Amino acid sequence: MILAGSLLLAASAFFIFKKFPPSAAPTPAPPPSFKLSALARPPQWADLEIFQNTITREEFEHLLTTFYTTGEGWRPLIEIRENEAAILTGAPPPHDVFTLRFASQGATLAPPRHWKSAADLSPTPRHLPLAGLHIAIDPGHIGGEWAQMEERWFTLGTGLPVQEGDMTLEVAKLLRPRLEALGARISLVREQNQPVTPLRPESLIASAPTASSESPRKLAERLFYRTAEIHARAELVNGTLKPDLVLCLHFNAEAWGDPHNPTLIPRTHLHLLINGGYSDEEILLADQRFALLEKLLQRTQREEILVGSTIAQTFSEISGLPPYQYPPESKNVRAISGQPFLWARNLLANRLYHCPVIFMEPYVMNSTLDYARIQAGAYEGLRGFDGKMRPNIFLEYADAMTTGLKNHYLKSRVVTD
Repeated sequence: MILAGSLLLAASAFFIFKKFPPSAAPTPAPPPSFKLSALARPPQWADLEIFQNTITREEFEHLLTTFYTTGEGWRPLIEIRENEAAILTGAPPPHDVFTLRFASQGATLAPPRHWKSAADLSPTPRHLPLAGLHIAIDPGHIGGEWAQMEERWFTLGTGLPVQEGDMTLEVAKLLRPRLEALGARISLVREQNQPVTPLRPESLIASAPTASSESPRKLAERLFYRTAEIHARAELVNGTLKPDLVLCLHFNAEAWGDPHNPTLIPRTHLHLLINGGYSDEEILLADQRFALLEKLLQRTQREEILVGSTIAQTFSEISGLPPYQYPPESKNVRAISGQPFLWARNLLANRLYHCPVIFMEPYVMNSTLDYARIQAGAYEGLRGFDGKMRPNIFLEYADAMTTGLKNHYLKSRVVTD
């Protein structure tokens, strides 16, 4: 679920930078002192050396200005020259600039990466379209005893509590065997309603921002479930699992007010998020600027758009969900041309995971239709809702994802009869 202000950022600070120095070979930086996102580690800019000569100036500028940023805040931080980009790191001199050398037209080296796109996969029998693919399924949030703390919980009258973390895990457990039957290797980022991070709010109170009217305890709780938890999942995904694709499962919601007396609304919808759309405030933070460049240089957006567009179209056909539209004044999201269900937005999970990420936001938990379906639970067969016979909402979610992935890989790789 994505609600306004769901990302907890450290207070952004504007830096006074000297003029970019002449081009020089970058060297590894010592531990720097500059503004980072909450709980983020200082980026190791030398890790971008592997991307030298892997992108042309034209492609770099196009992706940066039309997909990865929403404003002009990048201009004081990234100077695009004829043959290179000079990027301010925030570290003290002489390590304050990283120089990325562009490839000339026709001489672009392949960007190094551990993940496989559909085009990289070997031919496969038609009945195993996901063979050779490793997918990590990340059931969003935590659920269980943590659901109320993480504000992914509400209850209406005598109805069963709606807990997003429980629901995403139920879908993940339905989805895993379906994708395995199509040949994929599947890893679940979590398999129970418990945190992945060993940290707890008590240990994060000292890290909570002080310039806030909220209590240190409340701020520490948000650091726990919004930030520390996602960092722990990223360490598992990047360091141990190393998948080709991550599916972040969520259920959407609109503002419901008092969780003990929530507001139900008459609409439901679907959208998918891929990493991009960095705001001016976000790109000022050195770790987010680094992650933007790492994503851009790996070209994760190519695979995310290809996979996401097929999943979205299939999901909509099966579920009947219409596309969600962000308000035109939104400053932290970009529409993707020709893709009404896909949006580029910079979230912690799709930023930290080092591979393509499809971040699902189907249904609206506090819509009248979806709430009724959630209350009906995991029933067998079909039941009538809003004049239509429907399977249970968890099964529909899993089947729509399965069919969408099957359709994408059948059309995007070589298959044999």
